Order: sequence, then structure tokens, then C-alpha cells
Amino acid sequence: MDNADEQLIIDVSSVGQWTQSADVVIVGFGMAGACAAIEAAESGASVIVIERSSGGSGSTSAAAGHFYLGGGTPVQQACGFDDSADAMARYLEAASLEPHHEKIHLYANGSVAHFNWLEAQGIPFDRSYYPEKNVVQPGRECLIWTGNEQVWPYRDKAEPAPRGHKVAFDGEEGGGALALRILSERAAALGATAMVDSKVEALVRERDRIVGVRIRSFGETRFVQATKAVILAAGGFGQNAEMVARHAPILQSAFVQGSPHDDGLAIRLGMAAGGATEHMEEAFLTSPFYPPQDLLKGILVNREGKRFVAEDSYHSRSSMACARQPAGTVYLVVDADIFAYPRFASLTNQSLVDGFETIAEMEAGLALPEGSLQATMATYNDHAANGEDPEFHKYPKWIKPLDKGPYAAFDLSFGKAVYTGFTLGGLKVSVDGAVLGADGAVIPGLYAAGACASNIAQDSTGYASGTCLGEASFFGRRAGRHAATIRE
Repeated sequence: MDNADEQLIIDVSSVGQWTQSADVVIVGFGMAGACAAIEAAESGASVIVIERSSGGSGSTSAAAGHFYLGGGTPVQQACGFDDSADAMARYLEAASLEPHHEKIHLYANGSVAHFNWLEAQGIPFDRSYYPEKNVVQPGRECLIWTGNEQVWPYRDKAEPAPRGHKVAFDGEEGGGALALRILSERAAALGATAMVDSKVEALVRERDRIVGVRIRSFGETRFVQATKAVILAAGGFGQNAEMVARHAPILQSAFVQGSPHDDGLAIRLGMAAGGATEHMEEAFLTSPFYPPQDLLKGILVNREGKRFVAEDSYHSRSSMACARQPAGTVYLVVDADIFAYPRFASLTNQSLVDGFETIAEMEAGLALPEGSLQATMATYNDHAANGEDPEFHKYPKWIKPLDKGPYAAFDLSFGKAVYTGFTLGGLKVSVDGAVLGADGAVIPGLYAAGACASNIAQDSTGYASGTCLGEASFFGRRAGRHAATIRE
């Protein structure tokens, strides 16, 4: 811990007097903070939410509004998809870097009830399905495939089902902001007090327990007491260049999404109190080459002219695989039958290298080893003629021989194309959001949820869109409920 971090924790003896007091004090009014506030208030606790911006915001406000939910939600049932909590749990366990089995099973088993709770708060979800392979629905459609459920080997480990539930909102952005507005208004209606334009500077500790925070608000220093607990819900660390360089340097070559206040303060506060962290080196990363979905029928090759991932993988999985190739060099190869410009090409700088009459000409034009791409394409086409892909087991829907010239190559190289990402690591927490030390012991009076905590979303390879809002809301609720029931 450096000197700056030592100042993030102060002893209660430094507090002249408490300016305000509540049973539960929540740091951050994003998805996790709002849900924690609702549950804490409904459990009978008085609640103060401290928000650095002028209102509930955070990365949730920029999200499309997907919640990863399953087990047979009303939307899944209305759209004709059978799903079970067991299948959802088995998929999440198979896709997770280091699956936390208890959290996964709680999340899967509670998924339908959680969906019902979100609707009960007033968040709208249409009973509709978007069947195309896309990053986000262009309209109000609700249900979409947002993970690798149909991708090998996951499809053999759990029955596939679409689980991305988008908030009913016309357009690709705004669903997250709508959901957050509804939840923050609900929290206020239940009596939660919001202190906006206020920055938490330090946690206050009495002996071994966190009992409040020191904040800076409109030029004044104030102390806010938490008679039961403080809940950290103030985002990740993507806007902290020093932390990114130290923990997740791959993001130094990406455009990092998130709120300007995603500076890692919540994580650093938790660490200053003795909290441990998990998966700080992992990040979400994407530069999607689809839609159009027919581009999934192309192949991705590296500078050795070899394939390295199933092209039908969800965009976070294939993008991380691209970034990890030698020198980050990656090309998308398509034939005349499926040629199209990636929809996000102008945003991601996925440039068309050129068109080529033959694969041999493409191989030379891309400066790939002699014979490499020709061999890759010949092998792929031989199997594709039978609807097979024994090397990467691409789903049959996306397999076709690439044999109709001319051919084209798009440059998806990491460092040339624009990759977007955000941090995934955070404080180690219990199933109820209690911050844990390196020895697994609870830090008394301190909880964390959302992007500053590590729960279901652990790495880009196993990520499914909607996991962040899903776990932030689900575990934010658990943290609020548990914090409110602590005996003083």
C-alpha cells in the first residue's frame, strides 16, 4: 500500500462529529448502488447514497440495457424457449475462468425471481425475440443470444438457450439509463437519501470495523456515519491509467468504456481496509466483425495463416483470441458469396485490405508464409463441404465452403483495429457482498457490489453481455439486504 492509499482509511478518532448518519451508506448510485438501496430500505434500514456525479449514472447509463437471466423467465417462455436453472448454472460454470459455484447456483436459481423483481420495480421488458446474430438489438426486441451457449464446447456441456434480456427501449443505447432512472426513483420513493456531487475520500474505521466515510461535497469536508455498514458500488478502474498499466495492460491498446469516475477508488478503498482482489488482470475486450451475420461464415487467420478460434464465438471471446495472436495480427477472410463490410467497420477501423482473385494472391498480398493460407483454406473447405469443422467445431449454420472468388481480407489486427474494453476484476466478496480479506475473513461493516467487486463476470473469453447488469443488480440486492440486517 502506497502513502496515497494509506490516506484512504482513517480512524474514528479523526472524526470531530458526524455530519449525517444512516444505517447503510452506499458509495455510488449506479445499478448495484440503486438495487442495494432499494433492498436495504425495504428491509427497514435508513439509507444514504453518495454519488460523485450530479445523479445516478455510472457505466450503466451508457449500456444498451441487457440483463443476463434465465432458468425459464416469462420472456423465454413467451418466446418458446425451454431453459432451466440447472442448464444456466452448468453453462456459467463451463464458461467461467474460476467458477464460484455457490454464487453461480444462487444466481441461476434466483434468476426468474430476479427478473420478476426488476419488472415489479417498473423496468419494462417486451415478450419478443431477436433471432439474428448481432451485438445488440436495433429495436425494442427483448431476448437475444448474448454469450457462447451455442459455441463448442459449451453447447455440449449445457442445453443452449438465449438469456440476454434487453430493456424495452427503441434503439441500441438508452436501455441501461432507463432502467437506472426507474430504480433510482424507486430507491428515493422508499426514503433513500442521495448526496450528489459528493466524493468519498476515505473510509472511517473504529477498531476493526468500518463505521462511515469522509466525503468532500461542494468544497466542504463532511463525515457520514454508517451504523450498520458501508457498501462500495462505485465502478471499476478503467479510467485509472496507473491501475490499468499495473493490472490490465491489454487495455492500454484499447478504447476503455465507462464513466469518467471509473478510477478504481472503490477498489482502493476496499484494499485499504484489508480487502483482497480477484481477476484484476482480466478485461472485457471487443472489436466485433459482425453483423452482417454472414461474415461469421468467413475465417479468422493470424500472421501464420492459421485459424485460432471458432468464428461463431460471441464477440468478446473471438476478440480476446484476436488480441492474443502473435503481434496481434489477424485477418477476416471471406469469399464473394458472403462479402460485406462489417457494420461497425467505420467505428472500429476494420479496414478492407484488398480483394484477390485467388487465395494464393491473398497469401502473398498479406505477406503470410508461403502455402500457409492455401493449406488452411483447402482443409477448411474440404470439411465445410460436408458441413463440418473438426478443428474448431463451428456451428453448422455458419459453415460453408469459401470457394467463390474473388476473395477479400479485412484487417482486424489488435493495435490497428479499434478494440473496446472495460475492467472485470475487483474486490473479493462473499455471496452476500461482504468484502473479504486475503485469508477469507470478512471485513466488518464493509460490502461491495457491481464493477468494483468480482462475482460472475471474470474474463472476456467466458463473458456474456448482460452479465454486468445482471450480477450488479442481483448481488447489489443481496448486499443491501444483508447489510441492513446486521445487528449493531
